[in-house]
Amino acid sequence: MSDKILLTAEHITKEFPASQGRTLTACNDINLNLYQGKTLGIVGESGSGKSTFVKMIVNILKPTQGRILYEGQDITKLKGEKLRQLRPKIQMVFQDTGTAFHPKMKVVDIVTEPLLNFGRIRRSEKAEKARELLRMVELPESYADRYPHSMSGGQRQRVGIARALALEPEIIVCDEATSALDVSVQDRIIELLVRLQREKGISFIFICHDVALVQSLAHQVAVMYLGNVVEVLPGNEVRTNAQHPYTKALLGAIFSTRMDFTKEIKSIESEAPSPLDVPEGCPFQNRCGQCMEICRQQRPQLMKIAEGHQVACHLFHGSGEICL
Repeated sequence: MSDKILLTAEHITKEFPASQGRTLTACNDINLNLYQGKTLGIVGESGSGKSTFVKMIVNILKPTQGRILYEGQDITKLKGEKLRQLRPKIQMVFQDTGTAFHPKMKVVDIVTEPLLNFGRIRRSEKAEKARELLRMVELPESYADRYPHSMSGGQRQRVGIARALALEPEIIVCDEATSALDVSVQDRIIELLVRLQREKGISFIFICHDVALVQSLAHQVAVMYLGNVVEVLPGNEVRTNAQHPYTKALLGAIFSTRMDFTKEIKSIESEAPSPLDVPEGCPFQNRCGQCMEICRQQRPQLMKIAEGHQVACHLFHGSGEICL
């Protein structure tokens, strides 16, 4: 893995006010690094806080506590023109390709709008630039004159990637960018992202609930549960070396064409508690078959148990060093 840290989240917490004076903690004390030219995968069930976290990275939301450093600069405090000048460096590909684009805009306008907004091209250069971007994401140049509704989901997602690439960002955030696509289309999109990363050195943050999919492209994987990061490990070790009971449960429960069909599919016992009613101690305690008394009393901190591998679980208490 590249040694250069491009972006760092330090003690990021995001709280939302709820009814009856309660507080919903969507993200709780998250500490993660994104390395230059690498992919950070973030996995977890719906409601785990994945999308809230990346919305803070792209400054759609502001954290309640903590800071996000991009090349050493705290970007959570940026406003006005300084924030606008950050936009080209961190772009986002959204999940819903049906609502990500204005239905009355042609592809040529969709992919070149960011360039016009930042004065990177003249209007007379739109058509040629659009064709160049479409070639980059392996779409026919003739698609520049199409409307999004006349394209498939996979084709629209390629348009979304082309738009994100237009400003030549250093970081692209993909928020469930393949979840609505067929498996064969997912594979082609993943192959495209891997090629673009190899050619352009882009760093990706890839949000997904499919562990089997994310480990196929992520250099590092962070597992989230009820707003907490419970495990961080190298992507190529997810299947063979995951240690947290929740990560193991995800591996055993998720059906995927990439799974080992010789193994039994197991469901995760019980339901996750409401984010408004997270228990004291370990948030996974009511679904964990290895829960101990200390798990009900103290929230475990991330501990380094091997190089590049951190786990927040009392089963590993004393076997590693606490990561702050």
